[in-house]
Amino acid sequence: MATTFSASVSMQATSLVTTTRISFQKPVLVSNHGRTNLSFNLSRTRLSISCAAKQETVEKVSEIVKKQLSLKDDQQVVAETKFVDLGADSLDTVEIVMGLEEEFGIQMAEEKAQKIATVEQAAELIEELMQAKK
Repeated sequence: MATTFSASVSMQATSLVTTTRISFQKPVLVSNHGRTNLSFNLSRTRLSISCAAKQETVEKVSEIVKKQLSLKDDQQVVAETKFVDLGADSLDTVEIVMGLEEEFGIQMAEEKAQKIATVEQAAELIEELMQAKK
């Protein structure tokens, strides 16, 4: 389902947080790409978008990523964290995917696994695959 509203969106990326500014000028199509848990909240000048994946899935993925990349316990890995920002190369990403498949008992299609760049994307794909198993 897609909703159309008038807005122009600009994004400013910081180390682990993305700030979104909205001014109502141009039409924008917002789609949840078939996900049912995506939510948008607009209050005054702030728009917050919540992750479609459950928090416990994101946390589990974060721990697996930290383990696969041999990161220190105090290293912060959150939903928005990009694997490349953690120093992961393509081989590391393959190992992360293999660790996730083993932990969650799923099999990711290669074309979908290659598109995973963040913890959030991994968690969303995992939940999508687990839902399809039911």
